[in-house]
Amino acid sequence: MTQLPAPIALLTAALSRLPGIGPRSAERLALHVVQLDPTQVRTLAEALIQARERIVRCERCGALTESQPCPICGDDRRDATLLCVVERALDILSLEKSGTFKGRYHVLGGKLSPLNGVGPDDLRIAALEARLQPEGVQEVILALGSDVEGDATSHYLAKRLAPAGVRMTRLAQGLPAGSGLEFADELTLSRALEGRRAL
Repeated sequence: MTQLPAPIALLTAALSRLPGIGPRSAERLALHVVQLDPTQVRTLAEALIQARERIVRCERCGALTESQPCPICGDDRRDATLLCVVERALDILSLEKSGTFKGRYHVLGGKLSPLNGVGPDDLRIAALEARLQPEGVQEVILALGSDVEGDATSHYLAKRLAPAGVRMTRLAQGLPAGSGLEFADELTLSRALEGRRAL
């Protein structure tokens, strides 16, 4: 079997490290890219570099943004008394698509997972606690997945934040079990937000 030229093999290996791109897809993408017009390749490369250099995390909530604070944190029309806690910045996009939530967000940066060495100090829990009183938060909505780690993280946060005296709720069930927010459609997310319950 003939081997791919080294530059194509290198590009294939780099693409296969992206989430959701397997070896065959990476190879197809690499072969497509090397056959593009050089101007299109430069445009793609420049877009990748610009996105990586210009996008940062919001210092307040942890969302992906180009400015500080992010547009959601900087929007005075949003309800500052509602704070929705999500695992990843990508989850904010999923919830925003539902058009239901008008509060603010806080990205934890993961879920508790002792088997993987992820403890409370590895997440943005202290930053969450620091936001509650100064921002006048009255309700914390835990919008974490319904898997074992999501449940454990939700229970841990409910216990840890209890002294702050804020109302703690969690998205209603109905989200796919063992799955993340990115796999739920807008209607499911909208109903889950409306049907949240106290912990």
